[in-house]
Amino acid sequence: MHTQLTTPPASRMFNTFNTVAGQAAGPAQTSGLALDSSTLLRGHKAVTIVHNGASYRLQATRLGKLILTK
Repeated sequence: MHTQLTTPPASRMFNTFNTVAGQAAGPAQTSGLALDSSTLLRGHKAVTIVHNGASYRLQATRLGKLILTK
């Protein structure tokens, strides 16, 4: 079963990061959009991401690592 994910506006996603002295305390700053893994996984151990017509599986391991496979 595939779950359709809807992405909240970027302003809501960036507000979920904790800040310390005005700087992001979570993921490193990047030139693109930054999402917390819990936003993508939503309590599941794995999700399917479709990119350019190909399906990828993003999976969280027991040790808290992420694996992306095609």
